[in-house]
Amino acid sequence: MLCLLHIPASFAQPTTATLLTNDESTLQLQIDPTFNATQREDVRQWINAISDSLLQVYGRWPRQQWRITVEPASGSSSDSIPWGQVNRGRVDTVRFYILADAGATRLIENWTSYHELAHLLIPYKGSGDSWFSEGLASYYQNLLQARTGLLDEQTMWQKLLDGLLRGQQQSQFDGTALARVSDNMPGNGAFMRVYWSGAWYFLAADVQLRQQSGGQFGLDDALDALNRCCADQQLAAAEIASKLDSENRIVLFEPLFWQVRESLKLPDFESLYASLGINIEDGKASLQTQGPGAKLRRGITAPKSL
Repeated sequence: MLCLLHIPASFAQPTTATLLTNDESTLQLQIDPTFNATQREDVRQWINAISDSLLQVYGRWPRQQWRITVEPASGSSSDSIPWGQVNRGRVDTVRFYILADAGATRLIENWTSYHELAHLLIPYKGSGDSWFSEGLASYYQNLLQARTGLLDEQTMWQKLLDGLLRGQQQSQFDGTALARVSDNMPGNGAFMRVYWSGAWYFLAADVQLRQQSGGQFGLDDALDALNRCCADQQLAAAEIASKLDSENRIVLFEPLFWQVRESLKLPDFESLYASLGINIEDGKASLQTQGPGAKLRRGITAPKSL
């Protein structure tokens, strides 16, 4: 699915650079030169896999040109990808810091890279209402892994449930509007409340879209329309919610945005799970095999034909 073209050495300095192409889109992969040949090959295999996974949303990459840089992590860590971040600009750049000897398999199985790439699915300006952007990434980090076969259906819904439960359990922030908690997140440490309230927003929108359309239209399709109109823009979260409604001729994302933004605790997720044929007992998700909810649920995690 991907075509790799090596860039001349003169262009590659100070990193080893490779171009990956998909249709009319180009991804520039820059690998720190301190990685040896085996490590560079592991990185290329990993980036091939995760960039392929991004096609599982609307069948193409979010930008015509984008970049991934990979550098060795400093310090001690048992995590194969201790850090990743997205820098928005004329060319969006995803930066990863990895254990040099992690190997391709460990890198591919690490959730961090799917989370960071999922940020690119919306033209977010990079600041304000971080619950919205982080929520999208938290939701799709699980979907991308499920659609590419890294997670089975049961594990995917359990991981999403585990995250929602962590958000619910960070109850010291209950009674304070999500917008305020989100704006102060670096200082208050409310990452679970913020990230998973945002994930609830996108799960709720996805479920409602699929229910209303009989499973024929979902969040992937809404994001596809947003990308076609606005990929090169840098929008605030509220503007993105408004665009999602206007470009899809619906009234959903914007009212739900303000509802969640002002929510005083993580919204109820048991009813959402029940609508998908999932029972929750003692923190464990049990998937029903029959019924309209089960059919809707499978539509969310099913891989796309590319």
